[in-house]
Amino acid sequence: MTDLLAELQRLGGGAALTAALVFARVGAAMVAMPGFSQGFVPVRIRLGAAIAFTAVILPAVQAMVTPPGQALDAAAMLLGEVVVGAVLGAFLRLFTQALEVAGMTIAQSTSLAQMFGGGGAEPLPAISHLLLMAGLALAAMAGLHLRLAEALILSYQALPAGGIPDAGVLRDWGVGGVIRAFLLAFGLAAPFLIIATLYNFALGAINRAMPQLMVMMVGAPAVTGGTLLLLGAAAPALVAVWHNAFAGILADPFAVRP
Repeated sequence: MTDLLAELQRLGGGAALTAALVFARVGAAMVAMPGFSQGFVPVRIRLGAAIAFTAVILPAVQAMVTPPGQALDAAAMLLGEVVVGAVLGAFLRLFTQALEVAGMTIAQSTSLAQMFGGGGAEPLPAISHLLLMAGLALAAMAGLHLRLAEALILSYQALPAGGIPDAGVLRDWGVGGVIRAFLLAFGLAAPFLIIATLYNFALGAINRAMPQLMVMMVGAPAVTGGTLLLLGAAAPALVAVWHNAFAGILADPFAVRP
């Protein structure tokens, strides 16, 4: 009986340590994970989401997580899981920040950044908030929580539990993600940049032809109205393009290369 109790205690301790290691990766990822890490999400909701994701992911990855026997090795493994989770969450967050960068680019190019600046916890132009909220809402309706769970499970194959990943691998992966995110942001803002460039050329030509006319007083309402009309017409397409790109990243985030 004593031997049986000792064996049960050993198995229970191993299962608890495995759950703690999985929670370390998931909890660290939730700190920066798209949708769950926004400033308006309460900390209790993030903690509850981390526990729920851990309960979902643990049965799928339990065979890939082998807890060490020594306390020092367990602490090092726990630290490695936190690093992997934080890196994965920050990497996926890059592609929601692409919406913010696109909104800032649109606002700056059309002189709407100061006029409609955001005053919330994240000081972004209103266009950035609009695109970000629309993108997150679309992603949530399309099953964002399922895709994030799949990405976390996939991370155990690309970045196995048991130590801190190689810095060179993380560097190449991160550079590839930054490049993809900025290319996506520039592509979303490109129509507005083209129109703003043509507008400024036209404004300069009119100013040269009629120096006595205060072209800025005439052109400012025109560019503001034109930008708002174009944004209203193009915003659904921009969010759909972003969501397709984001879904492709979520399907295999570790395939991104610079």
